Amino acid sequence: MARQHGGREEAPAPAPAPAPAPAPAGPTPESPPPPAGPERERLFGWGANSYGQLGLGHKEDALLPQQLRDFRPSRRLESVAGGGGHSAVVTASGELFVCGLNKDGQLGLGHLGEVLTFTPCPSLFGRRVAQVACGWDFTVILAGNGQVLTCGSNSFGQLGAPRRPASCIVPQVVETLKEKVVHVAAGLRHALAATDRGLVFQWGTGMVSRAKRASPGTSVPPFLTAEEPCRVTGLDSIKVTRVTAGSYHSVALTDKGKLYVWGKNKHGQLVNKDDFLPSPRKIEEHHFLSENVVGVWSGWTHVVAQTETGKVFTWGRADYGQLGRNRKVQEEWKKEEPDRSPPSKDVSKMEPIPVPGLTGASEIACGSEHNLAVTGGQCFSWGWNEHGMCGDGSEEGVWAPRPVGALGPAEPIRVGCGAGHSLALCRLSGGTTGLEREPH
Repeated sequence: MARQHGGREEAPAPAPAPAPAPAPAGPTPESPPPPAGPERERLFGWGANSYGQLGLGHKEDALLPQQLRDFRPSRRLESVAGGGGHSAVVTASGELFVCGLNKDGQLGLGHLGEVLTFTPCPSLFGRRVAQVACGWDFTVILAGNGQVLTCGSNSFGQLGAPRRPASCIVPQVVETLKEKVVHVAAGLRHALAATDRGLVFQWGTGMVSRAKRASPGTSVPPFLTAEEPCRVTGLDSIKVTRVTAGSYHSVALTDKGKLYVWGKNKHGQLVNKDDFLPSPRKIEEHHFLSENVVGVWSGWTHVVAQTETGKVFTWGRADYGQLGRNRKVQEEWKKEEPDRSPPSKDVSKMEPIPVPGLTGASEIACGSEHNLAVTGGQCFSWGWNEHGMCGDGSEEGVWAPRPVGALGPAEPIRVGCGAGHSLALCRLSGGTTGLEREPH
């Protein structure tokens, strides 16, 4: 996850070395696609595009969804993810395609040049990818056999291998993670992995300084200081099935539908009044109307969860509309202070509240401060919109979920967010979406 300000992304300038010619749009298997193939499915991108992270072949921001006409993988896209300035998608056959900023090798292509169109990762040919997660400047890849690979910046130990160089341009297995992993997540400068036994491992030192400032003179748990996978303590006798990460916090979902959180809590995203939670703490069931949680996603400083009845709850930072609540109410909340200020104690933001109109959402994704959801056959967006990532043609914040109308009859299937950009896999109708034209 990453943020941008002042019309540009706060990311290092790209390496001057030119990128080699992009590889073809992916290998074509000898066997034909299954009957429910992706012939009428297309990927759309909108929002920030300073590094080509939309895969459109150029670096102009897109205030409206644009179809990636030249990207047509042979299998359906099963997951879509984005980081500070890069994007990654995984197909049903386990192929990984990447594009965007590559200064630290976060695309895993063996070079440091930007890539403006989705390109397959050649070092992973023959290895099935199950999931991908993108941090600010690094990428975490979960292979089908449960191994974890990482590439990109290692300046904060976020690759899980302290002996690697500061940047890694080809995905490498995290050798010290011996457990079989079933889910991964990437924060700003830390990563998480949930294993088939329900354990959680964390690595990357992004939280350390926050932990020390919150509790000076006290020891910091090893998993907050580790540059290689370290088991997260305090989750005994529970089985975690899914993890997600914000800029400086972590969230774990158990097989019983309970949420545990730890890390920085400036904006009440941990549903607690402490400045920092050094160890996992459960969010009590009453915050979700005593319903079990079945899915959880995180932006930089806000969290979204879905319960067993389909309700979608949001909480945490709210000043960009990222909670999807009524603007009149939000404008009464105190303006957020710079990061050095004390944590916000606004109880109204700490309390998870269901968002009207999103019940039953089949897909949810969080950017740094914006969100996407699929419900009723439409893609909804809300939150920070400085670069047009809400897809309404403007750069004004969106304070409540509303359909991305420019997608027209295209039916969303999968959605994903980067820091300030959005991606959606859609099934095209018999007609046109009107979005095949090039942006002006």
